[in-house]
This record gives sequence, C-alpha cells and structure tokens, in this order.
Amino acid sequence: MSTNLPVHTKNHTDITTTEPSVIIIGAGIAGLTCAVYLKQAGINALILEATDGIGGRVRTDLVDGFRLDRGFQILLTAYPEAQRLLNYSELDLKPFRSGALIRHQNDWLTLLNPFQEPLSTFRTLASSVGTISDKVRIVELIRRTQSLSMSELFQQTPTTTLTFLREAGFSDQIIERFFRPFFGGVFLEDALLTSSNFFEFCFRLFFTGEAAIPAKGIGVIADQLASRLATNQIRLNAAVSRIDGSSVYLTNGETLTAQTIVLAVDAAQAAVLLGRPSMPASAFTHTTCTYFATSDALPPIEKQKLLVLNTNRSSAVHNVAILSDISPDYAPPGQTLISVSTQGLENVNLGALEQKVRQELGEWFGDSVKNWRHLRTYHIPQALPSYTPDRAGTDAIHELLKLSDTLYQCGDQTAYPSLNAAMQTGRMVADMIRKQ
Repeated sequence: MSTNLPVHTKNHTDITTTEPSVIIIGAGIAGLTCAVYLKQAGINALILEATDGIGGRVRTDLVDGFRLDRGFQILLTAYPEAQRLLNYSELDLKPFRSGALIRHQNDWLTLLNPFQEPLSTFRTLASSVGTISDKVRIVELIRRTQSLSMSELFQQTPTTTLTFLREAGFSDQIIERFFRPFFGGVFLEDALLTSSNFFEFCFRLFFTGEAAIPAKGIGVIADQLASRLATNQIRLNAAVSRIDGSSVYLTNGETLTAQTIVLAVDAAQAAVLLGRPSMPASAFTHTTCTYFATSDALPPIEKQKLLVLNTNRSSAVHNVAILSDISPDYAPPGQTLISVSTQGLENVNLGALEQKVRQELGEWFGDSVKNWRHLRTYHIPQALPSYTPDRAGTDAIHELLKLSDTLYQCGDQTAYPSLNAAMQTGRMVADMIRKQ
C-alpha cells in the first residue's frame, strides 16, 4: 500500500478534453517540480506517469504499519532547491545527528560534528576513526567548501573523490574508516570514483545543514508537490511507448498532443523514448535495502540517531539506520524499524541476501537477530546515475535541457545525482517554457 495521495489515481476519463499545452512524461520529483513551477506561471501541464504512484524513486510504502522508503533516503535540508520550493514545517522533518557510528572489525567508533555538537570536540579528537591531522584537515575542508559558491564548487576541474582525498593529505585510516563507508553510501559506490566536485558539494551540505527524513516517510515530499497541482493534472498507469514531434503515444493505444513535451524520466527510459541506444549498467549505481522489524533492544546503536557504517565493504551489511529512532511514525508503537543498505549488487537473490544480512548482524547483536521479522527488500538496479569526472566536466548541468523547439528534458541524469538536481532542472525547464 502506497502513502501517495489517493486523489491522483484518476484515469483518462477524468481529464478535460482540452489539449494540454505541456505534457510532462514522468511524475518523479523533476516532473512534479516542473509542473508546480509551470502552474505558478499559469500553465497547467499534464503529467503522464507509467506506474501506480507519484514520486519515482522518492516513494514510501505502508506495510503492516511500517513506513518503508523505497531504498534508504534522506533529505539534506541545505539543498538550495528544496529550500526554495518545499515547506519543511509541513514535512515535519526529523534529523539524524551529524556524524556516524562506525563498526570497525569488532569495535564501535564514533565521529561527531563538533560544529553542531561542541561538547563532542574532545571525544571526536580522541576517536581512532582518523589521526589528529585528519581531523584538522576536515575542518579545513569545511572552511574550503563553505568559501565557494555552489556554482564555483561545480566549476572546478574534477578528479575522483578518492584521488581528491589523498591529494588533500587524508590518511588511509580515515578514508577507510569514514570517507569510504559514509560517502560510499551517499554515492552508492564504494570505490569513490564519483566526481570530486560533487563530493565537495555533498560535504558542504552535510556540515552546513541537517540530514533528515520527513516524519511520515520520504514519499511525502512528492505528495506535497502534487498537492499544489489540480487533481486532473496527473494520470497514473499511463505508460508512454514513444514520442513523435508534438505527439505522445501511450501503450494503451491513445495518442495525445501538446505544444511542448518534457521528458522527466531516468536516463534509461529517456533513451528508449528518444530512440537512443540502451544505457549500460555502468551508467547507474545500484543499491539494495532490506527492512527488518523487532521489539528487541539494540545497544549500542539504539537512540543514538546516528547512521551506522560498516568499514568491511565486502560484507552484505554496508550501512544501517534505526529509522524508528529518528521518526517514531515509521513503526507501530513498541516496534523498531531497521534499514540495511547494500551497495553495488546488479543482480540479487533476495532470500540469500536476507540470510547473509541476518548472519552478519547476528555477529553484532547476538542470536535475537534470528527472530527479527523481515518486512521487505527493495532492489534498485538503477538507483542513481553514475557521476564520474569524465561525465561531470566543469558544469553542474552537463546535458542540454532543451532538445528541440518542442522537446525538453529534466532530472538528475542531466546534472548530478541528487534530489536537488532533479528539482533544479525541473525549475529551469519550467522557466524556459514560460519564456518561449
């Protein structure tokens, strides 16, 4: 059962017979953002969504009273585009603490942000996550990323994140114990081949804002955007087979026309609709999220409100979050919701993965893990577009948003892999259409 608003389940018989001036293909965050900005300009676009709900990758399912995001996701409150468009109060954001609890071999290490928790300064300095020099360099990196504007961060000549960290003088100790497990979870790739300018962008936002989840699941972000549109502006279960000029052909045999068409789908779907070669698996990063429920205590991670990192990246357990500690609305009373993320799996045997995760977490928490209730596993083979230095270039927007006089595209595949980019490109396309 999805938490998406039921008012957006209307079929084509509910749509006015007047042809829309703009058709947006895809009701993910980019498509919804574009439609909201167009509506503000007096243009009521029609959104066609192939699936049974809005949000794209940003969706939440309600399963037996638990709120399960489709893959572990957070909102960085410092995202400029999110600040511009979203109502944070209505989202009722619940933040993680700034830092991480790190499982290294059989030990638990803690790294906290002393800028947000000044009393943690000495604890952070004493942590064996990195050397004293590493911690001084982190402060220098915070100052550096804050001294540059967002556009300046992306205009730098990029290298890989790993190369950047080594050239900045960080030790292998802190790279392996913090940067790789933490940003490997952000980028969904542990080799840290992601562009260094995107790393600096993310690093800045983590330390200047908060990492949070909406109280009732990540999907309410899409719901909030959709609530600003008319109910007949979104058609679900309306898959598009192809586009030709001003015509949009649906798989049900219907044909719609509009003055302007916007592709707000991921790179793989865009390639199909544009008649381009299919995207290789390497064009995306992959993640798998396994959810468990328990009523057992989980020392030492419970009530810490910290993301848990595993430095052993060859394991099945990469990152763990106790989501019900962050927002109690994620689980029924008396229950704990545990999210376990595994990066890099293109193909998954779900049963085998569940057992492997149980085995590894049993080494952390004991035999009680055998009695944890498995709720659901989400395997997302096209979770984010890869963003290596050769793809990044020296500009945040690396692909044309205007493909022709009648065709536009938006989404993080045209820029950098984040909700901010999806919203940014959606806004930019709406502005282009408004001015044409």
